[in-house]
Amino acid sequence: MTTSRRLAAAAIGVLAAVAIVFTVVKAQRTRARPPVPSAASHAGVAYGEVADTAPERDPAALAELEQMGAYLRTLKAFQLKADVVTEAVRTDGQKVQIIRAVDLVAKPPTRLFAEVKNDRQRRLFFYDGKQFTLFAPRSSFYATVAAPPTIEKLADELEDKYDLELPLVDLFRWGTPEGDVRAISSAIDLGPSAINGVTCEQYAFRQEGIDWQLWVQRGDQPLPCRVVITTLTDDARPQHTATYSWNLAPSYDDATFAFRAPSDAKKIPLAEVQVVASAANGGQR
Repeated sequence: MTTSRRLAAAAIGVLAAVAIVFTVVKAQRTRARPPVPSAASHAGVAYGEVADTAPERDPAALAELEQMGAYLRTLKAFQLKADVVTEAVRTDGQKVQIIRAVDLVAKPPTRLFAEVKNDRQRRLFFYDGKQFTLFAPRSSFYATVAAPPTIEKLADELEDKYDLELPLVDLFRWGTPEGDVRAISSAIDLGPSAINGVTCEQYAFRQEGIDWQLWVQRGDQPLPCRVVITTLTDDARPQHTATYSWNLAPSYDDATFAFRAPSDAKKIPLAEVQVVASAANGGQR
């Protein structure tokens, strides 16, 4: 393998590392996407503890979840900052936390920019309705591909074709057919709870492979303020947590969503799922 090919292969690995889940810990990795976390039922809260005799599936909690999704679909533009903590399970069973900060600006359905960073990595996502670019500024590698015409379709294509996940992708699926609440087997309303000074209603949901909690802002703007997802298919029960801060009147222009390569940036191909699988099998199909 030539030096240039080794560098390109390493860069693909660097960019592909961003596929670690930002919005939901997937219970099982299959070719069919798992259902978007959906909803809850009224439980008694006594002495700070949730009663064990909660109804299985509260219609009112499910309705609140659908109302939140419908409201998200009405937003013409927004900026969202999120503190994200994902637990990874080591081979010896020990859990470690991966902490990231996400800054996302979207103008649905055709524009999106996101920055995801921590002390070790920084990734930039650009989508202008025609092209998608993933850029790693510290290594100056980037990959650009032709993109479908909506954020929702882009998210599907990135997952299916490249095994990549857009940051905070569930925010673009709630309120769509992919956010179907029929996947939810248990829905519980846990009552009011404040997140960063914002009065919210806390819900607990269960569906195949995951338990998840959702805090939704009360009032005329039912925005999600926090989500906590627990994977049930792993004995270690790793969790993924995202806490959101919303700006519904962001400042942006078309240049926000368009990638312009720095002079020292190096373009590489975005590795497709089947190519990675073929390489893992020694090039045999």
